[in-house]
Amino acid sequence: MNSSKSPGLAGFGILKNTTCHTEKKISVFFSIIFMTVGILSNSLAIAILMKAYQRFRQKSKASFLLLASSLVVTDLFGHLINGAIAVFVYASDKDWIRFNQSNILCSVFGICMVFFGLCPLFLGSVMAVERCIGVTKPIFHSTKMTSKHVKMMLTMVCLFAVLIALLPVLRFRAYQIQASRTWCFYKTEHVEDWEDRFYLLLFSCLGLLALAVSFLCNAVTGITLLRVKFKSQQRQGRSHHFEMIIQLLAIMCVSCICWSPFLLTMASIGINETRSKDTCETILFALRMATWNQILDPWVYILLRKAVLKNLYKITRGCCGVHVINLHMWELSSIKNSLKVAAISESPVSSKQINLQPLSSVGQ
Repeated sequence: MNSSKSPGLAGFGILKNTTCHTEKKISVFFSIIFMTVGILSNSLAIAILMKAYQRFRQKSKASFLLLASSLVVTDLFGHLINGAIAVFVYASDKDWIRFNQSNILCSVFGICMVFFGLCPLFLGSVMAVERCIGVTKPIFHSTKMTSKHVKMMLTMVCLFAVLIALLPVLRFRAYQIQASRTWCFYKTEHVEDWEDRFYLLLFSCLGLLALAVSFLCNAVTGITLLRVKFKSQQRQGRSHHFEMIIQLLAIMCVSCICWSPFLLTMASIGINETRSKDTCETILFALRMATWNQILDPWVYILLRKAVLKNLYKITRGCCGVHVINLHMWELSSIKNSLKVAAISESPVSSKQINLQPLSSVGQ
């Protein structure tokens, strides 16, 4: 009954002796709340993205909008599909033997959990790389980072995530019903086979690698923006730097805080031969933390923008009554402004023109 190579009976052995008990009302409440908030926030972000894309059709911002839209759409479908299956499982009183005789639902659930878990992490790292290239190499970004190349990268990322999700099925390893009987994933109960450990370590290593790439690229981008800000004496770039640094800090903090517990827990289970009794509750807590990342993604990437920051600044200044920082005029396009400031600071011709301009005015 516990054989992972038998698709029809996979995971049913865990139903007889489960070590994880969750209250049905609380679990259903969490599932419905997460699904509803996730769908609403991502739908709002999609509407804002479409409006922004119609207003600003600049080449420099097209790649960012395309990547951000793909991330938000992925999070939206993740909440829809995984949330609907989870609510169905709770509504059926978690009786997997009755509605999962051929293990089809558990396999679909497990594939969706892996795909919608890795794909946003991959997209976040791709966005960090694109943003890093746009700030450090603006000329290369404007000439090589076209919409066609971005679509190719998105296709490759999605295909790679699909391949990782389908790998156990292609190897005739069925996804397992977890100890809480509420979701399906790789085998986490008494992992002894090397292949089961490989899947857990592969998932966790790829996720941690994506977080590391995002952290490194965002750090390079933030340092570059700070250097440009201190070198440039132009006041117009101040609002842009303030906005970008806030976004970078929020992206890094949310991704690391939400995903690190789940990825580290999966890695720990894959390394250890046996599972402790309290791991089920740990996995559920880590899973809910990871779900919050998909809820907060649209608010970090889309809604935490210059208009919101400007209003928050006005409210804070009105409440405190202190002039904290002088925000003159918010630029129309943040990415376009970053490319312009970076190009001016790195171009020797531009610096000479800036230095010669006062002399010419005096001569006139």
